[in-house]
Amino acid sequence: MKSTILLPVLVLIGILSTSSRVITVQERYMEQYKYMAISEMNRSGIPASIKLAQGILESQSGRSELAVNANNHFGIKCKSNWSGETYQYKDDDLDENGELIHSCFRMYGSGEQSYIDHTDFILNRSRYKPLFSLPKNDYKAWAMGLKKCGYATDPNYGIRLIETIEKYNLNLLDAPVIVKPVPVLPVIENTIKTQVNTTNKQVVKGSLNSSKYSKNKSYNVKSKKRFRTFTAPRLSESK
Repeated sequence: MKSTILLPVLVLIGILSTSSRVITVQERYMEQYKYMAISEMNRSGIPASIKLAQGILESQSGRSELAVNANNHFGIKCKSNWSGETYQYKDDDLDENGELIHSCFRMYGSGEQSYIDHTDFILNRSRYKPLFSLPKNDYKAWAMGLKKCGYATDPNYGIRLIETIEKYNLNLLDAPVIVKPVPVLPVIENTIKTQVNTTNKQVVKGSLNSSKYSKNKSYNVKSKKRFRTFTAPRLSESK
């Protein structure tokens, strides 16, 4: 009797502990922007794992001042060709006296715009061109390549990207989504015609060339439903 009661209790405890788990800010950020990272990977070839890991680090999972006030998730500065809105922020620029001064950063209307501009920023600069000769699924080579191309001044930037990717299994986002063929039941030629009588039973009459049914008789049969089966592609969740 005790074992009979104990099992449901253990199951209930397991359900409660799972449902009450606190979602971290990193998980919320990944859930919000992972599909954007995949979309930009398909457009440009930049691995989704790299882009999302950069977003996590550069924006502190969407909590940095630049991300909150300027929707800038990648710390991209204005540069001479930027004609959009700007945001002044003290980063790493110094004046002649060595004092930290405000730097000009790009400001976006949304985080998604920041992701798109990050792609264009890398695509349109020749110093990042060597990255696109790397295998698209080699996130380690891309991480170290970004550092080598001068994306960040942090000497450990590439290592930090790799650690972030491996911590959250972001490399799963780089795998191509394989769409399975949809199995469709064959359409039977010369199908049996049906009519519904007043007692809600289905009366089936055979076709003229069918030897199974007589031309002058009606048969009561149970209706059978035919289904088409669709298999939706499943995207691996990052942990």
